[in-house]
Amino acid sequence: MKKKIRILSMVLAAVLLASWQALGLPNEPPRGVYQNHVEELKELVNRGVGKLGTTEDEDFKQAAENAHLANEGFVRCQNFVKGWLRQADPKTGLIPKNLGKDKDIWNAKDSAADNYPFMVLTAAIIDRALLAGRMLDMLHTETKLTCRIGDMPDTYSFSKQNFRDAEPDIGRIIFGSSEYIKDGLLPLTEWLGPSPWSKRMVGILDDMWKYAPIETKYGKIVSHSQEVNGEMLQTLSRIYWMTGEKKYLQWAVRLGDYYLLGQHHPTHDETKLRLRDHGCEIVSGLCELYATVHFARPEKKRAYQKPIHEMLDRILEIGRNEHGLFYNTINPKTGEHDKGLCDTWGYTYNGYYTVYLIDRTEAYRQAVLKALGNLNKYYSHPNYKWGGSDDYADSIESAINLYNREPTGSVAQWLDSEIRMMWNIQSSDGVIEGWHGDGNFARTTIMYCLWKTKGLTIRPWREDVVIGAVQNGNVLKISICVENNWQGKILFDTPRHKTIMKMPLDWPRINQFPEWFTVEGRKHYTVDDLTSDSKSTYTGKQLHEGITIHLQPGIEWHLVVQ
Repeated sequence: MKKKIRILSMVLAAVLLASWQALGLPNEPPRGVYQNHVEELKELVNRGVGKLGTTEDEDFKQAAENAHLANEGFVRCQNFVKGWLRQADPKTGLIPKNLGKDKDIWNAKDSAADNYPFMVLTAAIIDRALLAGRMLDMLHTETKLTCRIGDMPDTYSFSKQNFRDAEPDIGRIIFGSSEYIKDGLLPLTEWLGPSPWSKRMVGILDDMWKYAPIETKYGKIVSHSQEVNGEMLQTLSRIYWMTGEKKYLQWAVRLGDYYLLGQHHPTHDETKLRLRDHGCEIVSGLCELYATVHFARPEKKRAYQKPIHEMLDRILEIGRNEHGLFYNTINPKTGEHDKGLCDTWGYTYNGYYTVYLIDRTEAYRQAVLKALGNLNKYYSHPNYKWGGSDDYADSIESAINLYNREPTGSVAQWLDSEIRMMWNIQSSDGVIEGWHGDGNFARTTIMYCLWKTKGLTIRPWREDVVIGAVQNGNVLKISICVENNWQGKILFDTPRHKTIMKMPLDWPRINQFPEWFTVEGRKHYTVDDLTSDSKSTYTGKQLHEGITIHLQPGIEWHLVVQ
């Protein structure tokens, strides 16, 4: 404040001096002229005059725009949660699979995997009371009512107040458990860290392998399904790092041997390979295992290297259109493919970029760049329609995750265009389309919002507190404004792949929430508050726990962190 007053004093003095001279008076104003105008100067500062040019800073203008987009996204997620909670079963409090014919059931592969987790994540970011209350209650209820074989859940009927099916089916139960873990509990854990949800995840995973029904020469595995085994490869690779328990790596290697060293290679031995979701998981799953053994078991990395590259090379050869997007399904032996394109194209490219990070195979990076570079030209509204909300969600997630690693200029414009198309599908009651895929609307919206805030969150969240940021290298510029007085904390993100997941490398992962501006615990950072003309130093740990700020309406606050 004092610095700004000095600057304004100099401006005012120059004006007064010029006026003094124009009147033919002495060249020096009377003593005390500055003191007589101190209150005027303070008022000018409070109105935002003389902020060292920050109001003209294009980065802050962009940060303010980002703030409004992030705010709209979080409000939409809040409305989604409210809309679905109104549809919850009155007795159990659980949400149904869908709002149509399946309104009588809760199930693991849909209700639990796709919808509920992103209600939890929304609450974790913008409504901590809801997280600790109703969201946690739903987890406890689900665990109490739905465990069928060990900790593994089965489909529950609200009208029967019991399981829908009289007898358990191990295949159905393992499939639902796998979906619940990979699509729901694992993304939650990557954001929340250790929690009741991560405990539920590990309990289900352990029992999946305890009751694994498929005998192979490598040991028992949980399924013949490429989807389930691909999900397990992704899950086991990450949970091995998170826990340090060798059994998870052993189970993952069992699957790696089955596919890469046996008679089930995805492109050598199969006549059909699905490259969209519900099939593509095997590609990125094997690539995640490849990254894991690179660090944990180099001899396995060497054994897997040739079959991994052969799989990826064959898919690039026959599985893409001229713009670099993948077809839904291919026949690896004949080269035939269908005409449809994957909205989950980035899920497979996650695997390519992972192997690029390990082996520096430039062709894999170039394949990613080609797809990213063609999005805005060929696959944006109104020239291309992805489909329903879930299709938009998967495609937008695909781009966000890879853009985080390769910030191609036109992708940002495409993301802003396509998120609006997805948002426009939401109904006035908060529900999107009335099925379990609605949760993916919130998942991807949160990814988008965290991109716009560069990972910043506030606590307590309030709808009228609007925060966004722009990052240039190690410098973060923050814009924040409020409609009413607000005192709370701004919380900074950490490199969660290290702090939570303990991973040696931040390879791209399905349903992860990418890291933008992150702080290291012991490192020191300066926070320059341009609005109040103050500067403070914090450790990364302090920034992550949150710095307290008191905001007043009518002022756009500007912070610079580096």
